[in-house]
Amino acid sequence: MNRRSLLAAAALLPATARAQEEWPARSTTIIVPFAPGSSSDIVARAAAQRLTTTLGQPVVVENRPGATGEVGARQVIRSAPDGHTLMHAPISTWAINVALRPNLGYDPVTQLTRLSQTVRTPNVLVVNPAKVPVQDLPGFIAWLKANSRTASYSSSGIGSSDHLTAEMFKQATGTDAVHAPFSGGAPATTALLSGDVSFSFQNLGSIYPQIRDGRVKGILITSEARHALLPDVPTAAQGGLADFVVYSWQALGGPPGMAPVLASKVHAAFRAALLAPEVKARMDEIGFDVVASTPAEFASFQQAEIARWKRVVQAGNIKAE
Repeated sequence: MNRRSLLAAAALLPATARAQEEWPARSTTIIVPFAPGSSSDIVARAAAQRLTTTLGQPVVVENRPGATGEVGARQVIRSAPDGHTLMHAPISTWAINVALRPNLGYDPVTQLTRLSQTVRTPNVLVVNPAKVPVQDLPGFIAWLKANSRTASYSSSGIGSSDHLTAEMFKQATGTDAVHAPFSGGAPATTALLSGDVSFSFQNLGSIYPQIRDGRVKGILITSEARHALLPDVPTAAQGGLADFVVYSWQALGGPPGMAPVLASKVHAAFRAALLAPEVKARMDEIGFDVVASTPAEFASFQQAEIARWKRVVQAGNIKAE
């Protein structure tokens, strides 16, 4: 039988048979359900480059954007559970969509094998100093309460991590402001810089250059501790707001039915790639901390995040676009 016939025969094997292949037996594809250049894409490509070297097989990233991650997720769900098709996606695909979209066309809890929370980054509450002349969190809350009719904030879209962080902040502080959603973090930041809005919660990596250059002022960071990039920006707790720790995070998963031994093997390889010096340096550069949690740790964390954002969405009566 020639090579072409062998390949054709292999393609006809049922998924259960193909799943017995020793991973990686061939090229592995990491589906990113968002466009090239998104944070989940940047992380996936950095890890894929390292994995290609260490595994001795190609690891490629394929972008399948659409429906806030649903298009890519459904493709992964339909794939064989052999480790050769994976998904790297952000908090929206893994948790927020469940809270925000009652008719979601996939279930990230039961229809995907959860492998690892890969990286995370805190958000930073930033203000336009020309519009909001405050120095700290108490001053900002007082300003916001005095200007609730005119205050506004930008986000990268309805249901985005930065939008829900702002909504959670409003609920925690009893304040209000007009939401101005945009189609990404860059236009949301542009609106803040131009003075079209008063404040925003943006990912550390994306907003750090503007804080560093004094174009916006950081009021608080949503991590447990101060960050090395912004040592002068206090945490929410240090500013007087307890129980306000929020991260925008990414995670790795695969099709349903991956064997636990295979899931552990894929997790270990991805963890090693993320902790490689050149990949870790790239993550530091874009403001992400490597988590690389185990499958069990990620499963527990995901359930807690879904419950958390459901409470925020319901309390704010937030509707998907």
